[in-house]
Amino acid sequence: MRFLLIFVVLLFCAHNAFAMTADGCGAGTCNECHSITKEETAQLLGTMVDKVNGVEFSEVPGMWVAEVEKGGNKLPVYIDFSKQYLVSGNVIRLNDKENLTQQRSARMNKVDISTIPLEDALLLGKASAKTKVIVFTDPECPYCKKLHEELKEVVRRDPSIAFLIKLFPLKMHPNAYEVSKSIICNKSMEFLEISFAGKPLPPANCDTAVVDQTLALVGDLGIRSTPTLVLPDGLVVPGFKKAEALLTLIGENVAQVVAQ
Repeated sequence: MRFLLIFVVLLFCAHNAFAMTADGCGAGTCNECHSITKEETAQLLGTMVDKVNGVEFSEVPGMWVAEVEKGGNKLPVYIDFSKQYLVSGNVIRLNDKENLTQQRSARMNKVDISTIPLEDALLLGKASAKTKVIVFTDPECPYCKKLHEELKEVVRRDPSIAFLIKLFPLKMHPNAYEVSKSIICNKSMEFLEISFAGKPLPPANCDTAVVDQTLALVGDLGIRSTPTLVLPDGLVVPGFKKAEALLTLIGENVAQVVAQ
């Protein structure tokens, strides 16, 4: 059901579910006129989903968002106030281009960071840093190369943050597997940066199964692309981001962890 659709929800003013009279629904808040329970949502969706974990008003006017499970995946879907239409896809907030569906999906699919082995990770920053963020990177990925420079800027600006870098070579980069093994065998940040610079590395000088273990792990975690960050509370954040955005994102995430 993960359709990559960008859609705009239009309000059907003529429909009685969206009456805009002075003494009608438009005069008050949505919850005065519209309600739905988790049980009713499950009945409406039927066999289209395996489980409904919750439902609430969506940020999109005139709709609820339901958090559901299907085939082992957790995802949000949208139901209109008439309870006749289901929308599955990406909701983009136009004023800032934020993908609301992706954000909610990420919150629904946090990973258990204790299941991620870190003995092979390269440390960027101080070992004593209070906040550590896991980064899955491919040594031949151009976006990983760009992100690496932003990570260094984050560490420079806030030494209380450090990054633990794990090598995740993608099949689309045929040399990345052997390059990753060479980096891991030498446990060398310098080797990673040499690869980012487009220069060759010597062959791996050890027999390591770490790369294969990581490839199996990312499949279990649902991580499919690089670069991907895993924040302290297990929130998975894919894609390149500038240092300023990373500092904000990590700061907000740490604050939420402390508040819990």
